[in-house]
Amino acid sequence: MSDEEISERLTEIGETIIQKVRNDQVPSVQIPSRTTSNIVYDDNAKCYVLGEKKTNRDAGNIRHVKRLAQMLKVASFCKSELMGSERHVTKRELYYISESWGDKLKFKTQDRSDDLVEDIEAMIGRPREDLKINPKAKGSIYGDITLKFKNPKGETMKVNCLDSADGQSIGPRTCEADIVECNADKVIAIETDGMYNRLMEENAHEKFNAVLVNLGGQATRATRRIIKRINELKDIPAYVFTDSDPWGLHIAMVIIAGSAKSAHINERLATPDAQWLGVTASDIKNYKLRSDELRDVDFKRIDELKDDPRYANDERLVNELDRWEEIGKKSEQQALMRYGFEYVVDEYLPAKLEELGAPGF
Repeated sequence: MSDEEISERLTEIGETIIQKVRNDQVPSVQIPSRTTSNIVYDDNAKCYVLGEKKTNRDAGNIRHVKRLAQMLKVASFCKSELMGSERHVTKRELYYISESWGDKLKFKTQDRSDDLVEDIEAMIGRPREDLKINPKAKGSIYGDITLKFKNPKGETMKVNCLDSADGQSIGPRTCEADIVECNADKVIAIETDGMYNRLMEENAHEKFNAVLVNLGGQATRATRRIIKRINELKDIPAYVFTDSDPWGLHIAMVIIAGSAKSAHINERLATPDAQWLGVTASDIKNYKLRSDELRDVDFKRIDELKDDPRYANDERLVNELDRWEEIGKKSEQQALMRYGFEYVVDEYLPAKLEELGAPGF
């Protein structure tokens, strides 16, 4: 969405307030509720979305006055200082910038400013990246894919993601870049830095004709966005390669079906046909992997995932959750290194990709 369109949506928030003042009404706005009670699983979109509930924030409630004023100030700041420019700010920078707004408008803690940014996101139906409020950059992409985007100076760049030794970093500009060319037929997203580096060094991008994506743990919005865009725009499947524990499985599920926290924009971030590659609970025994005992917090997480609608209808995932409970063990991707440097690329991943019906297998 263009800066002009975002500006129009921000203007509408202010016009709502002005119109009510002109009509001698109490200034107020309606904000989609982001509470867990208003998050529903959409079977068609295959992700969490916001329900119909809204909250009313109005100047007639003394507890709402400051938050309403701060929200309008954030919207005004984004429109006047960021739209139509090459500037971006981080959430942290926004928090400190509010110091210049005076004692009545500045934020006491960053969680307050973060919360209001998410309110605005929900109101205009667009992510904070469109407001030019950037998340922390994390993750990288490596493979024969060429992206075109504007650098911080506003200059158009074309970058092939094989041209950097460690892959192209993923940020707000790259995740929305034009995909000029993509010669791969699959995306493999990898949880850990170490395994991502292992796959690069073993030329997995060539052997599997794949784009490799380093998640660096739980994937950022920008990383999830670029996976979705490659999947949709180039019509190629995505696979997620994680540690063998319920936390790793949920990293994959957030890519597949979105997170509860981002329910208001999950349809832009989730890749419903992405598949979890492993490492599965079954692999711990099948591959005789070094493992650690599951802790109480791990068992609790398994129970939580079993109650999650994103898992309930997937027999394979439910079976793996049961298997973790049964064996009481967890393992890391790097445990596969017991078989040597080349094993993951020569043996493990080909077997997994064939099992999932990946192109070329």
